[in-house]
Amino acid sequence: MSLRRRASLIVLAVVVIVAGLGAWLAPPTRPMAFAGGSAVTLANYSGPDPTGVPSELRGADLVTRGRYLATAADCGVCHTAPGGAEFAGGLPFKTPFGTLYSPNITPDRETGIGAWSEADFLRAVHKGVAKDGSRLYPAFPYEAYSLMADADVLAIRAYLFSLAPVRNTPPANRLMFPFNQRPLMAIWGALYNPDQRFRPHTDRSPQWNRGAYLVEALAHCGDCHTARNLAQAPDNRKKFGGAVIQGWRAYNITQDRASGVGAWTDAELAAYLRGGHVLGRGAAAGPMAEAINASLSRLAPSDTLAMVAYLRTIPAVGSRDLPAPKTELASDLPKEMAGGGDRRGREVFAGACASCHGWSGKSPLFPHANLTGVRAVNDPSAINVAQVVINGARLERAGGDVVMPAFGQTYSNAEIAAVANYVTARFGSARSEITARDVARLR
Repeated sequence: MSLRRRASLIVLAVVVIVAGLGAWLAPPTRPMAFAGGSAVTLANYSGPDPTGVPSELRGADLVTRGRYLATAADCGVCHTAPGGAEFAGGLPFKTPFGTLYSPNITPDRETGIGAWSEADFLRAVHKGVAKDGSRLYPAFPYEAYSLMADADVLAIRAYLFSLAPVRNTPPANRLMFPFNQRPLMAIWGALYNPDQRFRPHTDRSPQWNRGAYLVEALAHCGDCHTARNLAQAPDNRKKFGGAVIQGWRAYNITQDRASGVGAWTDAELAAYLRGGHVLGRGAAAGPMAEAINASLSRLAPSDTLAMVAYLRTIPAVGSRDLPAPKTELASDLPKEMAGGGDRRGREVFAGACASCHGWSGKSPLFPHANLTGVRAVNDPSAINVAQVVINGARLERAGGDVVMPAFGQTYSNAEIAAVANYVTARFGSARSEITARDVARLR
């Protein structure tokens, strides 16, 4: 082979690799591309304004409106460390590239955002650029928040500035090279953040447009429920098809009937968003429970229904590794309870779980503890089952919180793996094969 031909083949190979990588990294679609091309700017939209607060709060003062919008955007969960002051930052985010810590967004002038102007705040929320010009990491979902109307961003700022300043400097980020080079985030932003405000669709209902604004902009559901590409940007080819984030599995919320929420009724979806539990479907835990406790449960009922109306139109994406949930109860005959499954897992279940969850999958105490039909129990990866055993779960309710205690300090990795495999085998569609090493990684 001639030198020229060899060089040509090398160049061609490089071009193919670069083109393939570019196709993989490039955003295939924008979050709402599935809805078609009928979107217009807010100024050109003749319907009710889908941005802002619900009708009940339209006449409220700026700070009250900002509080509602900050709640809908779930700001407090990410910017509050365990045991720390609200909004004072310091919550760690573990990523494949190291650990990030959320910043202080109280109005402290030295360690928070007290010296930030309205323009500074808008630039951070829409563009991911801090007051000092440094680039923010996309753990802060500015690619979703860029859809927020200016007035809503400034209302949130007004609310944050009404709070007491807290002097707190979170720990420095610990990221490996080259991800610790903030200027590289300019490339990420150019690729994945169009920096465009929400555009309502003229061929959709006002309720749908309101739901789209809540789901895509404020609640930024795609940041957890959409898988990411190599550049850690949401891959909307698999929009809302589920992903693993912070060691928990955010499940498929598309209209797929087997692995998504296509078989759920509107009432069930609304109940789950507001209360975190639906009989025969499951109870929220981990990050989803946090989102429901601090944000989704506090939305106006009209906004919950708007989110349901929008979610109903998300195209179905099948999750091949998620079978349809098993809906029949397990046998609670003494002979069946004594046999079957891993002995160690059965012993842990008998000692720590059976009194609340029941041997049949129907709790003898309260419906939140039912296991039959629960998506996590029907997930052969058993990620969320193990996480709940390790960390426990809590759902806030007006009549009293529903709490599952944490057993992470009580049982070993091997025991937690065993009981997770036992639970999926007994109450789910397929037995999991999670190992002690897997549990150690989850911890």
